[in-house]
Amino acid sequence: MIENLFIKCLNNRLIIIVVALIVMGYGYLSYLKLPIDAFPDVSPNLVQVFTVTDGLAPEEIEKFVTFPVEISMNGLPGVEKVRSVSNFGLSVVNIYFEEGMDLYFARQLVNERLQEAREQIPEGYGEPGMGPISTGMGLILFYYLEDETGKYSLEELRSVQDWLVKFHLQNVPGVTEVLGIGGFEKQFHVEPRPYSLQKYNLNIEDILETVRKNNLNVGAQYLEKNSEELVVRSIGLLQNIQDLKNLVVKAVNGTPIALGQVAEVKVGGAVRRGLQTKDGIGEVIAGMVVKLYGMNSSTVIAKVEKRLDEIQKILPKGLKLVPYYEQRSLVEHCVNTVRNALTQGIVLVILVLILVLGSIQSSLIVALSIPFSVLFAFCGMYIFDISANLMSFGGLAIAIGMMVDGTIVIVESVQKKLATQKRDVYQAVKKSCLEVGRPVVFAI
Repeated sequence: MIENLFIKCLNNRLIIIVVALIVMGYGYLSYLKLPIDAFPDVSPNLVQVFTVTDGLAPEEIEKFVTFPVEISMNGLPGVEKVRSVSNFGLSVVNIYFEEGMDLYFARQLVNERLQEAREQIPEGYGEPGMGPISTGMGLILFYYLEDETGKYSLEELRSVQDWLVKFHLQNVPGVTEVLGIGGFEKQFHVEPRPYSLQKYNLNIEDILETVRKNNLNVGAQYLEKNSEELVVRSIGLLQNIQDLKNLVVKAVNGTPIALGQVAEVKVGGAVRRGLQTKDGIGEVIAGMVVKLYGMNSSTVIAKVEKRLDEIQKILPKGLKLVPYYEQRSLVEHCVNTVRNALTQGIVLVILVLILVLGSIQSSLIVALSIPFSVLFAFCGMYIFDISANLMSFGGLAIAIGMMVDGTIVIVESVQKKLATQKRDVYQAVKKSCLEVGRPVVFAI
């Protein structure tokens, strides 16, 4: 069978050459389309569910939040195991699916069961939600906000990050999440004064109810006038601290009691459990860009860097975005390392072939099998969705010598027959293929 295949290839040399050129062309196009990463992503098929609560101890979180989520995930198709961590104020449930299962389908299954979990979690204990569509290799770029003027507070810098930088970066194709670190999330704090509450016979619930009811816009249908509809609106959304202070909590003998009379209203920050510093000296506000699962890291990073330049133009005066880590440098260094190794290996193999075979013509014929084999490998990598990384390229670099083994045996046999028996090239190649073709195929 193998001998017949060799004979057919020899009898149809033009077709074989055309097919080889097509394969090499497709291999080159595949190389251009390959996703490029520093290392292969070996992250498990994982969906994470996070639930943030206010002030609950780990015991309560485990009992009232984590346990209901875990139970609701049992029995899902393809689930291998469910693991969880209950911390102060945070529940994390990890659902591991079988290898090869579509991640988006897995997230759809989890999302359907989350509704069941929400019904079992007591009111006020938090709303469970899924984490970003990413893996452990998804953190592609870190940056921080530099205040060159020194006049911006940590609350203001964090607001710029959360409401300006983050919103623009999340619109970049391939970005699934932008995380903020450091500073304080801006809040309006209402701190009741106990003696004032006692004086006007009020309690905390009265304060909460007043703020809740007075912080919304209400629609009231429309009025028809001169054949026109005039939309009626009641605008009550709070805009600043003064609006909060002017809220009427109670009326005593027709005299309104404002919130500012019974409580201190000020700007503050949310409770935090960490911070970020620059060079261990001053605190900074930083951000992390997370890429979407399956996207090309280098392509996404290039788009993010372009968007950062655009955001820089609309930042408040004195603020500067400074990237301090981007995965593309690591990717480029890794790929360049193995690319250089691949090139050096090809040159060394050709030199060794010239020395061993003693013929430049025969050496070049053998060397032609190297680019064909490499490009053929790129075809397989593209078809089977294997990224170009340190491991896959390194495997090609290591295998250069093996790629030419079969070719060396056949060319050397042909060379020997041409030198000793004075056969024509066709007959020499045919005889050599019939003699050593089968052993070469099985040996390789």
